[in-house]
Formats: sequence, C-alpha cells, structure tokens
Amino acid sequence: MAIQTYTVHEPSDGPRDRFERAEALVFVRDGFSWMAALLTPFWMIAHRLWLALIGYLVVVVGLQLLLAMLGMPQRAVGWVMVAVHLLVGFEGDAIRRWTLRRRGYALVGSVSGRGLDECERRFFDAWLNDRPYVSLPPDAPSAMGTGGRLSIMALRSGRT
Repeated sequence: MAIQTYTVHEPSDGPRDRFERAEALVFVRDGFSWMAALLTPFWMIAHRLWLALIGYLVVVVGLQLLLAMLGMPQRAVGWVMVAVHLLVGFEGDAIRRWTLRRRGYALVGSVSGRGLDECERRFFDAWLNDRPYVSLPPDAPSAMGTGGRLSIMALRSGRT
C-alpha cells in the first residue's frame, strides 16, 4: 500500500471539549481523486462544494456552447470534457481545502501513513496530548480560588 498524505482542518468556532473538537476535524487526502474525476457533480454534492459545483456547471455548459458554436465535432467536445474531469480529479483536494477555508476552517496539520486509519491514529496521538480536556473562553474568570484549589463556581459562566 502506498503512503498517503492528509491535511487536517479544524473549524474556528468548533466545540471546546477536546473530544468533540476531534470529531469536528476534517481530513483531506492529497492526490488524484478517481471519484472526483469520474462522478464530478455527485462528488461535489457529497462534499457540499456548492460554489465549486456552480462553477463546474458554468464551465461545462459554457465550453459545450462555445465548441458547438465553433463547429467542433462531438468527439472533440467529449475529449474537452474528459480534460475538465481530469482537472477536477487532480485539483479536487485543493477545491475541498478552499471550501473549508471559506467556511472558517483552519489548517492544523498534516500527516502521512498507509491509510486514513493510520493517519488519524498518528495525528490524534500527537494532537490530543497537547489539548486540554475543556478549553475555557478567554473572558472566563480564573478557575483557581485561594489556596490553589479548583473553584467550580469559576467554571460556570457569569459567576465569580
């Protein structure tokens, strides 16, 4: 099995709990996507790439109209469509990353392994160890009371 590389993206307004944050992460595989090349519109719908789908439809319809107006044979039009689909297959990962960035996701890392399972395990082994169980908002009062003991009242928002 070949080595695969994934980039990992996290929503900026994601949950504070580290396990819920881990569930919200998105792994995007680098490399050619056969599904994106062969089933382009369905692949875009499955990944909720709405702007990319609209752009794809505009390009496909525009190219077909242009080539028809130029009197190109149907075979040439077919080859142009194959080229468009191959381009989407090669750039599918970039399209997904662009969409995630537009939705407010931040790139938090990349990982390589023999498959998605191994990449997730490697990433989470390093990532979860560096994250607190629950992250407090920046405006939250200090959770430490006098004497260094944890104050549960300080953890509740709006109370001191």
